[in-house]
Amino acid sequence: MTSTAALQPEPSPIVACTVSRDVQNFDLLIEDMEAELGESWGDLSFEDAAVFLAQDDSNSLEFVAIAIDEEDEDNISQVAETIQTAIRKKIKVLVIAEDVSPIALHQLLKLGAEEFVPYPLPDGALHDAIERMRRAPSAAELATAAGTLKATGDRDGVVLPVHGLGGGVGSTTFAVNLAWELANMGEEGDAPRVCLLDFDLQFGSASTYLDLPRREAVFELLQDTSVIDTDAFLQALMTFNEKLHVLTAPAEMLPLDIVGQEDVERLLEFARTNFDYVVIDMPSVVVQWTETVLHAAHVYFTMLELDMRSAQNTLRLIRALKGEELPVEKLRYILNRAPKFTDLTGKSRVKRMAESLDIKIEVQIPDGGKPVTEAGDHGLPLSEVAGKSPVRREIQKLAKSVHELNQSEAVGG
Repeated sequence: MTSTAALQPEPSPIVACTVSRDVQNFDLLIEDMEAELGESWGDLSFEDAAVFLAQDDSNSLEFVAIAIDEEDEDNISQVAETIQTAIRKKIKVLVIAEDVSPIALHQLLKLGAEEFVPYPLPDGALHDAIERMRRAPSAAELATAAGTLKATGDRDGVVLPVHGLGGGVGSTTFAVNLAWELANMGEEGDAPRVCLLDFDLQFGSASTYLDLPRREAVFELLQDTSVIDTDAFLQALMTFNEKLHVLTAPAEMLPLDIVGQEDVERLLEFARTNFDYVVIDMPSVVVQWTETVLHAAHVYFTMLELDMRSAQNTLRLIRALKGEELPVEKLRYILNRAPKFTDLTGKSRVKRMAESLDIKIEVQIPDGGKPVTEAGDHGLPLSEVAGKSPVRREIQKLAKSVHELNQSEAVGG
């Protein structure tokens, strides 16, 4: 008698798994996974996931969808371990979170999770996230690609430092988004090469705002720049969305004098000769090598707010630069959280502040509110999550002006 076993269809390979404390708490996720993958997915607890991901059977997985809520924050290390195990096996990770704090969520995304979707799931959000993951390289592939940037050595990049005249004035947000907007100037295939250097060696957060890992290679680079070359510098950079190259701050807090003037000169030379634009996020303090950056800068952006603290710090900086006969004329003043157009009293205060300091405030950026904070928490530029934000529009306008001026000078030269 002929066996009927050969007539039975083979089960579809499992291409994805949900991992959660109890998947029944995420009933909408079950429905969407069935709609997207049919029967080609499974469900695991965190304990089962640790066992399954260690087996060869998990090699067929495209991604795991880790669903967590506020109760999982008490055991966030177990969630993190699951993500790390998946990443090591080059399995992409989607985090689905309900009522999870931004700190915990950011911690998980920093480990290499590809996507985040809030729960309850918005219509089409899971489908879109899966499609993005299938199109994008994995975090491991991106880390490998970070060292494949080829040196050119034929550029004469525009150096644009950003210096906050006090903590919390928005200088890192401005620097990150300015660099990203510059990287998106020009036509497809003809965009400028842009490098973002985070020189705030103690509290630099450019990596946080772009969801990039802090690599040990940065510390090794800063320890002794005299023994490195262009290739070593480029290999220390991380790449964000294949367009923006970033030297993150070190993983550990370092003294600001770990680098001297010669070190900074060397790093700037590597960056300037290989990129069209070099944006530098400076520490809010003035150090010995601030002078080095100022001399190298084409313009030196200083961020301030409409308050007495900013006014006094601006005055101190101007006096210090003039006292050392440094090029104070390179300073360009940017007012963050500026009053709205209809706030005539606020506009009058801005005018009086500029007159009393004898400066010209060339750019006024409005208060972006919650979307700016959320963009930073999610590790994305404003254009990716709040494209119509007035903050983004002002920074985009400035980036366009800088690029057009640079293009016209290149043609004129």
